[in-house]
Amino acid sequence: MDEQLTIGELAERTGVATSALRYWEELGLIPAPERVSGQRRYPPSAAERVAVILLLREVGLALREVRTFIAARSEPGDGWRELYRRKLAELDERIARAQVARTAIAHGMACPHENVFECPAFTGAVRARLAGASLEEAHQH
Repeated sequence: MDEQLTIGELAERTGVATSALRYWEELGLIPAPERVSGQRRYPPSAAERVAVILLLREVGLALREVRTFIAARSEPGDGWRELYRRKLAELDERIARAQVARTAIAHGMACPHENVFECPAFTGAVRARLAGASLEEAHQH
């Protein structure tokens, strides 16, 4: 029989707090382990499942999306690809917003005015935002 891991050993092996492991178990992200004398005993493969969850979290998936991804991967078809397509579009949008924000901050850093509230570009952007313009549109004023 394979070596079984206690929740503490799984936590140590993966770097994930035991409270998070219990929560992920509640959500169905980690299969419910066997119990030996009331103590959770995970198969070594649980460490790989935790690594999958960590990887998916690092690329920006929320826990509900991780659950959907894991469920979709175990079913025939490519339902998981649709989740990836949606996440990729969301990331592209966030990257675009971050690039606009970065440009605005870089221009602010290069502003020759001592007081940003005296800068015509800044005050123009503030007025544009009040008029309903997006950051990108306001920054163009």
